[in-house]
Order: sequence, then structure tokens, then C-alpha cells
Amino acid sequence: MDTNDVPNASLQLLHQVEKRIVRVLELAGGVMEELANGTGPRMEVLNNYCREFMQSIKEIQMMLRQEIKSACDYRPFEKCDYNSRISNEMCCKKLSMIIGRLDGMKQTIEEYNKAN
Repeated sequence: MDTNDVPNASLQLLHQVEKRIVRVLELAGGVMEELANGTGPRMEVLNNYCREFMQSIKEIQMMLRQEIKSACDYRPFEKCDYNSRISNEMCCKKLSMIIGRLDGMKQTIEEYNKAN
């Protein structure tokens, strides 16, 4: 998945969650209306509302859990090369120090060979 698709997919999923939350509120309102019914609540209707309510809550939890996990996995700076650049610069400085020391050793060996 392209990094540009991640925010878009995330927004789509959150939009779906929002729709589900609206539906859950409608179900809760339906239960309240049924309980306030003058002839008494119809148990079959209450059971259906409650069953759908609980199923919707479970789905919302699952979707949000999945989105949170996805957000935790998403690394917007993953392609950032700062760490590798710093590491390369440090390696270059170490190598130049080693080259300098090797040159010094070479010079010392040459001077020793000239003296003997």
C-alpha cells in the first residue's frame, strides 16, 4: 500500500465507524421509544434492537482496534534517511582518521627503512 493511500483508507474506515455510531444511537433511541410506549414495550422489538446494538458495538470496537493498530504500524518517517546519513558521515570520519594513522605509520616505516 502506498503511503498516500494510508491516510485515505484510514479516513474511509473512520467514516464507516461514524456511520455505525449513528446507527447505534438510532437503535438506542428506538429502545427508548419502545420503553416509553403507552401499551408497554414489545419484547421482540426490544430484543432485536438490543441484539443489533450489541453487534454494532462489537463491530465498532473491532474497527477502532484495527485502526489503532494500523496507526501504530504506520511510520510516516520510515523513508527518512537521517539516521543512515549520520551513520555514513561517522563512518567517513572514522575512515579518514584511520587513513591518517595509516599514512603516519607508513611515513614512520619509510623513515625507519631510510635510517637502516
